[in-house]
Amino acid sequence: LPIYGDGANVRDWLYVEDHCRAIRAVLERGSVGEVYNIGGCNEKTNLEVGNTLCRLLDEKKPRKTGKSYDTLIAFVADRLGHDQRYAIDARKMAIELDWQPRETFESGIAKTVDWYLAHTDWLAAVKSGQYRENSL
Repeated sequence: LPIYGDGANVRDWLYVEDHCRAIRAVLERGSVGEVYNIGGCNEKTNLEVGNTLCRLLDEKKPRKTGKSYDTLIAFVADRLGHDQRYAIDARKMAIELDWQPRETFESGIAKTVDWYLAHTDWLAAVKSGQYRENSL
């Protein structure tokens, strides 16, 4: 599990269904020509995200070796000019469109891990490139 630099880069996380609900809110209630930033209000460092993923996998699909997934974390050289923080001010969405995320980072990432664990055939097809043959 490669993590850039020391893992301190911060990102704002948003569960996919919340993102879809936000797009719908913009389409249904937004004003033409306005810009709406969609954010999760869930800022986490890359290392926090990696550790959370490892903890969830330790609980839901333990490794056969008995070792924690966090032993797979490897710090790699950061990209030149890589932003230390990506953040979105989504207050306009909340105020003007009465929208806010329903999921916390923790609940959203748990649902995401559960989805991937339940769809290992799909993931294998993507990794092998087989999905390309079926999409035409």
